[in-house]
Amino acid sequence: MTDSDAAVSMFERIGGSATIDRLVDRFYERMDTLPEARVIRAMHAADLGDIKDVLKRYLTEWTGGPRVYSVEKGHPRLRQRHIGFAIGDGERDAWLLCMRGALEETVAHTIARQDLDRALSGLADWMRNRQ
Repeated sequence: MTDSDAAVSMFERIGGSATIDRLVDRFYERMDTLPEARVIRAMHAADLGDIKDVLKRYLTEWTGGPRVYSVEKGHPRLRQRHIGFAIGDGERDAWLLCMRGALEETVAHTIARQDLDRALSGLADWMRNRQ
């Protein structure tokens, strides 16, 4: 990353709202189709429409884009919001499998994709709440 890259948000580096929309859509398509993702797909409602919208708004804000999540939902409190779901290594790995595949398909800028993958991996690790 160069000094000029540091002044640009991750949101801008990956391509903004259009990329976030494609990323989330591909993430949930992968969750719906990959056998390895069954464990995390089972944690979701049959209709993914609402949760897709929430993830798009969350990732937009989390990556430095417009405040479109917290104005409605408040502080993310991700661990608290997910505490009712058993999230261990297997669930984390399934989530990352879907997200990494979606990143590969949607984020063209290699360094930005690697940086976002690193950040999302840390987030996924932090979400574990079971051994």
